Amino acid sequence: MVVGCLIEHDNKILLCKRNIQPSYGLWTLPAGYMEIGESASEGAIRETWEEAGAKVEVISPFAQLDIPLIGQTYMIFLAKLITPHFSAGPESLECRLFALDDIPFESLSFSSMLVTLNLYIEDIKVGRPKFHYGIINKRPGTSPSEIHAYTLDYHLRT
Repeated sequence: MVVGCLIEHDNKILLCKRNIQPSYGLWTLPAGYMEIGESASEGAIRETWEEAGAKVEVISPFAQLDIPLIGQTYMIFLAKLITPHFSAGPESLECRLFALDDIPFESLSFSSMLVTLNLYIEDIKVGRPKFHYGIINKRPGTSPSEIHAYTLDYHLRT
């Protein structure tokens, strides 16, 4: 399970530029693999600290996205910065807050990030975030950084 945070601050979203493969040099939400002994939200908070040096408070679950082709589930939480300080950790080249109109959509690291950010923007346009569940069906044989090689199936929102 991959866990992470979609961090809202001053109407902007915190993204990290990856310093590791796959998708080196591309932007992502702070996220990574959950560890034994921690809950999904604890893992998301830890990953955010490790990748972005940011202390966050989880507000609510935002999205669960299953990717059957690679056997992964992404659990993304809405979060806010406890303090406005953040800095790139060892797995990030840089971290930056982006206004929604400035999100580098063509330089995102994974389809899961593209889907998550698009769902968030759709929700903001209608007034409030909802919880989303979906299945990302990647085209077989595509690399992780081929972010448009998928379909979003069985999308539920509450």
